[in-house]
Amino acid sequence: MKIPECYILRCLELAQKGAGNISPNPQVGAVIVHENTIIGEGWHEEYGQGHAEVNAVASVPDHLRHLLPHSTIYVNLEPCFHYGKTPPCVDLLLKCGFKKVVIAATDPNPKVAGQSVKKLREAGVEVITDILTEESEYLNRRFNTYMLEKRPYIILKWAQTKDAYFAPSSPSKKWISNALSKKLSHQWRAIEDAIMVGTTTAAVDNPNLNVREWQGRNPIRVVLDRHLSLNSSLQIFQGPQKTVIFTAKAAPNSPKAHVSYVTIDFEQDVIPQVLQHLYTLKIQSVIVEGGKTLLEAFIAGDYWDEARVFVGTDCWREGIKAPTLPQHLCISSEAIGDNLLNVFQK
Repeated sequence: MKIPECYILRCLELAQKGAGNISPNPQVGAVIVHENTIIGEGWHEEYGQGHAEVNAVASVPDHLRHLLPHSTIYVNLEPCFHYGKTPPCVDLLLKCGFKKVVIAATDPNPKVAGQSVKKLREAGVEVITDILTEESEYLNRRFNTYMLEKRPYIILKWAQTKDAYFAPSSPSKKWISNALSKKLSHQWRAIEDAIMVGTTTAAVDNPNLNVREWQGRNPIRVVLDRHLSLNSSLQIFQGPQKTVIFTAKAAPNSPKAHVSYVTIDFEQDVIPQVLQHLYTLKIQSVIVEGGKTLLEAFIAGDYWDEARVFVGTDCWREGIKAPTLPQHLCISSEAIGDNLLNVFQK
């Protein structure tokens, strides 16, 4: 493997540590190298705090800081160009005197979009781009989808029996996946911005939609309730986890500060309206864990990017059949205890 790729891989490894804490910002890692020795590294740890480049520079020991102008900094995403919660990282790199910057992928954010690369080059800095670009773009697929397609990244998730049944025929709850799969699902929730269900799932399953089986932040709960028929005693209304209810009724004033209502037109395609509103809330990713009707609406409208399907060991021989996806879109299969996890991607 080429040396630049080794350091970009380290950037990607570091960047993943920020998952679940830095949205709506991208995941970024940075590595500072002097004569093939790493003297500093960092990642974007928390939204509103130092970016990867800032943390990498700060990590360099005082007795080595004089080496910065003679070092190369590697980042998996183009340094920011604009003022936001923090100053532009491109200015920090110039201030430190780096003569060489290696960037895996340019930033699709219109506020950056190659401007930092241009500024560095105009200042005489050698800039190398397109190193492991595909891997970097995949890591930040949520951020890239949000920036380029103006909507959240959509992950469908469900469990089905070995003979492809999704739920019992009667409105009851019957567990399919194992405890390890449940814990993994809660880990995913801690990474994504929001989780969505429909009215029936909220009423019958009475889910918490939180991360009680894992450590991390709770996602924003998104619920479709056309007629405002859900009882306020259900778990989805219990705080302080933020909840957004989409309805066809006039949005009521909620007695609970963490619950908000959005009125949309249920006579039209609902999903684009929901995604547009979530985009305005800067929600970059959503896990859809609803019932078959909601999941199939996302599939039929082609409103999905990824699907994660747990396959249990039981055979029911009757019930509600699970949604289906083209088998050629399955990119991986992995054993989770006695369950099988199939991941689909468009």
